[in-house]
Formats: sequence, C-alpha cells, structure tokens
Amino acid sequence: MSGSIQLSKPATTLSLDVPLTSSKSESNRVLLLNQLGGGQSSLKNLSTARDTVTMKALLSSKEYTLDVLDAGTVMRFMTAFLAIRKTERRITGTPRMCKRPIKLLVDALNNLGANISYENEEGFPPLLFKAFSQQKVNQLTIPGNISSQYISALLMIAPTLPDGLTITLEGEIYSRPYIEMTLNLMAHFGAEGQFEGNQIKIEPQEYSSNSYTIESDWSGASYWYSLYALAGKAQITLKGLRSESNQGDHAIASIMEGLGVKSTFSGETVTLSRTDIKKELTINFKSCPDLAQTVMACAAALGVNLDMTGLESLRIKESDRTAAMASELSKIGATLEEHENGRWILTSPKSLEVSETITFDTYDDHRMAMALAPLCMKFDCVINEPEVVVKSYPEYWDHLEMAGVQLIR
Repeated sequence: MSGSIQLSKPATTLSLDVPLTSSKSESNRVLLLNQLGGGQSSLKNLSTARDTVTMKALLSSKEYTLDVLDAGTVMRFMTAFLAIRKTERRITGTPRMCKRPIKLLVDALNNLGANISYENEEGFPPLLFKAFSQQKVNQLTIPGNISSQYISALLMIAPTLPDGLTITLEGEIYSRPYIEMTLNLMAHFGAEGQFEGNQIKIEPQEYSSNSYTIESDWSGASYWYSLYALAGKAQITLKGLRSESNQGDHAIASIMEGLGVKSTFSGETVTLSRTDIKKELTINFKSCPDLAQTVMACAAALGVNLDMTGLESLRIKESDRTAAMASELSKIGATLEEHENGRWILTSPKSLEVSETITFDTYDDHRMAMALAPLCMKFDCVINEPEVVVKSYPEYWDHLEMAGVQLIR
C-alpha cells in the first residue's frame, strides 16, 4: 500500500448524523450461520467492510484455494467451516496472516475428527483440508484467555456435529461478550446453547432460516467518540446503535465518560454531549481489545494517563499494536510502557505542544489509521496508507469529510 491523506480540523463545528458502517463481527457470524442453515435467511444491513465481502465470497466459492486476505475472523471461521465439509480445500492469506497462530483451533478441530494439515510451518496458515468423515469426541478443553474467535468458530459448527459439543474454558475467560454474541445469534437462528460457569454445551440440532438486521458497528462508533472528545465544538449523533448490544465494543460509551463524552440513547440513535474529563483512568480491555488504540490516542491528546490491562492479544493482530502505538504516540510526547503482570501505562503529555504537521504510520492496520485520525482535531496530521480502512470501515474518510474535517487526498 502507499499514499497518504492530510487532515485538518473543521473550519467551524464538527457536525454529522453519522451513517455508521454495519458490524462486521455480527455480519461475519450471521453469514456463516446462514450457510450452515441452508442459506435461505434474509440478512439486512450487512457490513460493506472488506472482511465481510471476503467472508461472503468464500462461503459460496467452489475454488480449491480460498484466500482470506488479512481477515483474521474469516480465517478462523472458515477454518472451522471447512473442517466439517466433505471436500478437500486449501486456505491461505496475506504474508502477515500466515504468521498469525492458528494451531490451537486446528488441534481442537482435528481432535473432533477433522483432517487438517499445514502446508508450511506448523501452527500457521496455509492450511490443507481433507474430507470430514466422523466425529471422534464431543468434549474439548481450551484456554479461556485465547481469542474469542477460536471459541466462536467451534461454537457455530457445534450444532451440526452428530454428537454436539461441550467446551470447557480453562482459566480466566477473555472477550466474553463476543462469545455471548455468538450464542445469541445462534439462538436467533434456532440453535440453543447453555453457557454456565466455564462450560458451554451445544446439543446436535438444526439451524433454521430467519431474518436478521445487523446493528451498526460500535468499533466504528469509537472513532467518533474520540473525534467529539478532541473537538472544540461538535454535534454528533450515531445511527443504528442499540443500548442493549451484542457487541463488546459498546463499552466505548462508558469508557469515554472518563474522557469527557456522555451518551444519550433514543431508539437506535446515540447523541454525544460533554461531561467532565478525569485525569487518570484504569481500564481493562479484556472484553474489548479493539477499542484500546482509539482510547490511547484520545487520552494522550487530552493529557489523561491510563493504567491498562487486557492488551495481550494486541501483539498478534494486523500489527503488533502495542509496539505501533508506542512508536506513534511518542511523536506527540506520550510514552506507552509495559509493566509487570500485563499492565501497560500510558503517560500523556501535560500539555500538547505541536507546532507542525505530524505524519503517522499505520503498519498495514486499519485500526491504527482510524484511531490516530481524530488527533487532527488538535493539530494537522498526515495518515500514511489511508486505504487500510477498507478492512472494516470503507466510508471512514468520506464520513470525516461530511462532518467538516478538511481532507487533502
């Protein structure tokens, strides 16, 4: 990727009724559930994110090799889907994707009776699939602190297995809201599961066809919270969001209260307003790691110090996100350091002293670009490789321009 985009704050007021992109987390799950149920469900408001476009295309593809590009969710969900098929397939992705671990999921699926092997290095894509013949076990024990996408992938295929599946999660359970989102959506399409304590039990059952309207993306909403927090004057409403949401990233509404933004819900619209800013915040991102970059960038620009946990998964995302944020936020005088027991401390500058345009790198990571862009409310900035946003929020730059942000593309 190449190119850059220059951003400057609006000449007047930042103002928009934001037509948010739809949730790719919900979209990718309902696409798979629909396929497992025969493909007859009516799905409305599907995400336009490249990850979702890729997921939809691969589910209907007859090709031997399936390329997920850089979509981690698609890699995990499609791996589970292909594992129980009666066909031989190969799945791969970008060079970065082929360095993201998948051994735990492959081991679990092979224990169930799948026949998956590695084309190159053990534990990493590309993967080779042979036809599923029979189920060997109906109980698995896996760590609770791994990516919830592994667990969700196993849960969604569980009802289609002859003997169902019981998963026992060992230790602390990370990203619980995403597991609960998966179970809620499965129930919507007719397959019930029981999640009690650290155990999830799914009986063999059939998915049914149903209609479903995907909620707007709370991850996408997080950038507008940051823009509002950093703007001098702003009028922002966010459309299509539910106060009772399946998405773990709806936690942004409560987190941002500490950074000066209050949320008022009316139907499926959220209106943002001002509240007091705190000097220091302690945040556990265990259930919402995708919010971390947005909150860090916003806090750094506001002079708010952060004491953070739950960032373990950030190292194996599209980039090493903790390292990337440490590098980029140092450009405005903030320091991000790891301490004992998984604690990360963000020390923000007491006053933001920026006299020239700052250029930010994005590391082939959509969330780096979108988390850093709101800093344009405080100073002119350049975002390198702006097209990375197509992964989850293709309309992002257009929406910023509609709100009054001055863009030079």
